[in-house]
Formats: sequence, C-alpha cells, structure tokens
Amino acid sequence: MRKEDFMAKRLTENITSAYFEAANRLRAKNARRRIVAYVESYDDVFFWRTALSRYEDKTRYFEVMLPSRTKLERGKKSALMSLISNKVGRSMIACVDADYDYMMQGATTTSQKILDSPYVLHTYAYAIENYQCYAPSLHDTCVMVTLNDHAIFDFEEFMRLYSEAVFPLFIWSVWHYRRGIYKDFSITDFNKITDIGGFNLNAPQVSIDNVRNKVRKKVGWLQRHFPNAKESYLALKHELLKLGVTPQTTYMYIHGHHLFSKIVQPVVTKVCSRLIQERENEIRRQAKHCTQMRNELSCYSNSMQDIGQMMKRNTGYMASGPFMRLQQDIEKFLKIEQEASAKDYNNGIQ
Repeated sequence: MRKEDFMAKRLTENITSAYFEAANRLRAKNARRRIVAYVESYDDVFFWRTALSRYEDKTRYFEVMLPSRTKLERGKKSALMSLISNKVGRSMIACVDADYDYMMQGATTTSQKILDSPYVLHTYAYAIENYQCYAPSLHDTCVMVTLNDHAIFDFEEFMRLYSEAVFPLFIWSVWHYRRGIYKDFSITDFNKITDIGGFNLNAPQVSIDNVRNKVRKKVGWLQRHFPNAKESYLALKHELLKLGVTPQTTYMYIHGHHLFSKIVQPVVTKVCSRLIQERENEIRRQAKHCTQMRNELSCYSNSMQDIGQMMKRNTGYMASGPFMRLQQDIEKFLKIEQEASAKDYNNGIQ
C-alpha cells in the first residue's frame, strides 16, 4: 500500500461524528454548528442541499459532501454505509436513496441500518430521480424547457394510470425481494415488463394498455408459479398501503433511473417538442418580415433549456408524500441534535 493511500485510509477511519463535534467545540461560542451530510454521488448534492438548507439557522448549518473522492465509487450506497454507518451522529449524518430498503422494512442488514438510525436519512421514494419525475411538477418542467405555458398533456392522469397498471406487479417484486428470491424475478425483469415502449402523444392510452397487458400476463404466470402465495401477497399489499405506496403513486417507488430515462423523460420530450413547435409556429405567424422571423426564432432557440437538466433541477416535489416523510425525519434528527446541544451547554462543554 502506498503511503498516501495508507494515510487516506487512516484519515477516513478516524472521521466520525465525534470528530466533527470536537471541531465544533473549537469554534467561537456564537459560531454556527457544522453538520456534515455525506451523500452517495455528486448528482445527489443538490437534492440534499435543497432538503436540508431550509433547516439552517443562526445556530447550525449543513455541509453536503461525498466521504471520499478516491475511495467511494459513485452511486454505491453499500460503500457509503459500510464506510460511515457506525460513525454517524449529531454532527455527521448519511443521506441515501431508499432503493428497496424502505420496502424491505428491515429484512436485510442494510435496510435495518437505514430505517433504525436517526442519523441516516433516506428518500422514502426509490431514488432522487423519482422526485424529479413527480407528476404534478412536470408541466412546470416543460415550461422551463420551452417557455411555453400551454398545458397540452395531463401528466398527473398519465402517471396515475401507469401506477395503477404496474401496482400488482410491484407487489410481486417486493414479495420476491423480501424472501431473497429476487433472482426469480429481479428489478431488471420488472423494468422490462413495465417499459411503456414507443409513446404517441396523440394516443397515450395505447402505452398504458400495453403495460397493463404485459403486467396481466406476468401476474398470471406468478400466480400459477406460486399458488400458495395469495395470503402473503395480500398481507404485503396491505402493508405497502400503510407505508404510503398506493396504486396511484407506485411510480414513486419503482427503479428511479428506469422511471426517469425510459418512462418520464421520453414523454416529457414529446410534450416539449410539441410546445416548441407551437411557439415557433406562433413566431412565424406574427413576424412581419423574414429578418424579424429569423431573429425571433434564433432568440427563442437560444432561450430553450436542456430537458434532462431541467428535470434534474426540478424542485416541485416538496408537496409529495415521500418528501414530507423525509422532512419529518430531518426534524426528528434536529430534535435529537438540539437536545444534545442543550445538554452540552448545561454541562459547560459549549
């Protein structure tokens, strides 16, 4: 092992919540407490900054970062958890995608660690991408891209119908993962079946019907393959409903990258293309001469934004059920942090 690698390993091993607590005590009495929030990848920083910054005040602030730029592979929650799960505390927290760990409800070691610790915050939704696909916010995303506020597509209705179509198969997916037999029916298998395929803006119901038919066939196969699973399936369905997974919001809990890239972004792209065409036709009609038309079209083209980037910057998910649960967890953590700070103050430590 190289000397610099050895030193980096030693440094990583010794960075704990207690380390940051000690650093906070070295600051002036009226200085704000620093709470380090470790995330899985660079793409997660903006989301967690948005979630945490509203809780900053004159007594505390958050700093969102990756634990190590050299040792932690991007997007590896298991690496993040193994690195800091036993070192988190009031001055150092972990912020992760829920993935299926929220659905697992402690059935695995990672799920248990995430759900049991007040110092590990998770998204409740499968991943940050699911928030970026929150249906009530997608029209605003289209407006950011096209600068055209004409509502030509009902995203909420489409995602509701899609969710209702995939909900029975989603229960089967969680059922397999709870039992550790996901090789028989993996998330990849689920994604293939629930892919909408080609999307036609003039006939969106065709995509829904296509998914519904594929789901019906697979559910029928699973029912025949597991004839004794009816009771446990219905019990799991009831449990998932209590966890906030409804037939109308299933899309918030399925594989985030698949939802983003294969379901929602293609639909948003079709809608944006139609809105851009609308606006360009309007410019052509209203232009008094060719030069004005070319200038206006050029100005409009330069004002448009990238669809993927605007979806990633979408913050319209704050009224969603999963995000409100996340806020409750942040407030629970802050209550613990405040009580510990008050105890330190009374003991003359700070």
